[in-house]
Amino acid sequence: QVQLVESGGGLVQAGGSLRLSCAAAARNVSTYVVAWFRQAPGKEREFVAAIDGGARRSYADSAKGRFTVSRDIAKNTVYLRMNNLKPEDTAVYYCATRRSVLGGTNYQNYDYWGQGTQVTVSS
Repeated sequence: QVQLVESGGGLVQAGGSLRLSCAAAARNVSTYVVAWFRQAPGKEREFVAAIDGGARRSYADSAKGRFTVSRDIAKNTVYLRMNNLKPEDTAVYYCATRRSVLGGTNYQNYDYWGQGTQVTVSS
């Protein structure tokens, strides 16, 4: 059974950094896309970043230049490094993957989700 477990969230001041981790079980991160989404209160879940089986990376415009997605194949873990955080980055962050090897930015196409980790950025 595919399981994703996020960690690394917390409270940080604006301009600070965090690194989120997504540990995968029964899903090889070197084969399947792993994506990061976030959801703020009252808002729809939105795409943040993704890394596919070929290590190609994609980012939302809001993440470009500040966030970096990476992976450690030996640990079967995907990371999201977030720098220069802003209050508008405050949200619950989720990692997700799909049954197929396809990717995409639509959260509705993702089949497996972690429990989420809260990121709060104070001004």
